[in-house]
Amino acid sequence: MLELIKQGTKFDFMGKAYIFFSISAFFIVISLGLMFTKGFNYGIDFAGGTVFQVKFEKTPDLDTIRKVMNKIDVGEAIIQNFGSDTDVLIRVEMTNKDLKKINESIEDGLTTEMKDNKFSIVRVEQVGPQVGKDLKKMAFNAVIYSVIAVLIYVAIRFQFIFAAAAIIALVHDVIITLGFFSLLGKEITITVIAAVLTLVGYSLNDTIVIFDRIRETMREDKEGKVPLKDLMNLSINETLSRTIITSFLTLLSVVALYFFGGEVINGFSFAMMIGIIVGSYSSIACASAIIYVIKKRNHI
Repeated sequence: MLELIKQGTKFDFMGKAYIFFSISAFFIVISLGLMFTKGFNYGIDFAGGTVFQVKFEKTPDLDTIRKVMNKIDVGEAIIQNFGSDTDVLIRVEMTNKDLKKINESIEDGLTTEMKDNKFSIVRVEQVGPQVGKDLKKMAFNAVIYSVIAVLIYVAIRFQFIFAAAAIIALVHDVIITLGFFSLLGKEITITVIAAVLTLVGYSLNDTIVIFDRIRETMREDKEGKVPLKDLMNLSINETLSRTIITSFLTLLSVVALYFFGGEVINGFSFAMMIGIIVGSYSSIACASAIIYVIKKRNHI
């Protein structure tokens, strides 16, 4: 069995609980500050815009289409395959320019740049601001409902105190991940929301593994001879190798997607990169520490 961290390590995670809390609090405050002051760069999905579906005779070069859209100057454009390699969706943000003129500019630009590849614009749809507003609400509800489902699941499987710690860790991960999006001005799209929901499940999985080990260790120490601090440190150290290896290998895959996966999944892979790092940190350093502090203060 591969072990990045050898068995028998004795890192004092609980002894440094308040240091970890301070680090997390710093990033959370900065992230919330950015969200409320700078805000987010919402993509077309949320801000509204126009969708053009173009069908080509042969598989088109998406970079050439992006070049055409940059020349037209209609703001941010999202270009991706739709259904097949010859169907492409071009989504542009809300603009005051005449839709007919934009359509003509796209046709002229594609005709000039892609002379050997016949095409036709088969669909043009506008996404109004109200639709974007509804999507924001649904995305927010999706995240909230997933967090509630996690709370119920962990409370049933473990104890409510474990559920509370898991939820705090998940909220911590989501806020800091979104904080990076606000800081760097990266687009918030539907795929980014999908990444956030994926992170909720990923981070929870890491946390559950550690919680399982803590519960097993508590059962083994029925008489309570081992101090709570040592018991929880032991549990985290025993799962440390597994957590780090799993996170590192997943991170490698996501980094590859970020650099080589193309523009369409750039936001998704970036959210996953930040989320995996932050989620692994919270699972190891924060979730269990929250339980420890609560139990210690309330003599549970």
